[in-house]
Amino acid sequence: MISAVILTVSDSCFQGRRNDLSGPAVANVLKAHGLDVAAPLLVPDEQPAIEDALRAAAAHSHFVITTGGTGIGPRDVTPEATRAVCDRLLEGVSERMRAAGLAETPYAALSRALCGTHGQALILNLPGSPRGAVTSLEAVLPLIRHALELLSGNTEHSPETARNGEAE
Repeated sequence: MISAVILTVSDSCFQGRRNDLSGPAVANVLKAHGLDVAAPLLVPDEQPAIEDALRAAAAHSHFVITTGGTGIGPRDVTPEATRAVCDRLLEGVSERMRAAGLAETPYAALSRALCGTHGQALILNLPGSPRGAVTSLEAVLPLIRHALELLSGNTEHSPETARNGEAE
């Protein structure tokens, strides 16, 4: 079973001034797809804190998801933290999320969300709005199991999987 950790990056949620709606929304989607999901963790919009949380989560989880901090605001530094922690970036995953978001809002083009690897963990940035986070996650969820298999070293594929391009 794939283990997942959700990090909600938000000063206002971290300080208790606002309820985290995105973390639980993402958790519900992941659980519905059979993933083992820990309760969302709250992290302030501080690059060192985000980097530390990403490394800690990746040390004991297969799939680390962030929500929030992907825009162009002055305190939106989740992509910078992710870039600093990741060994490799998966640009196509980010492109797929933005394409799905653009079907709902032109503002999706402003997202700087990234996806990358840290060791054998996959790190995925999602937008901070619950709807944007769920839309982005659902756009790439079919790729996750396959990506994690590749990260674990399982690069053998059945002819059927390779022919159909199946990810799960």
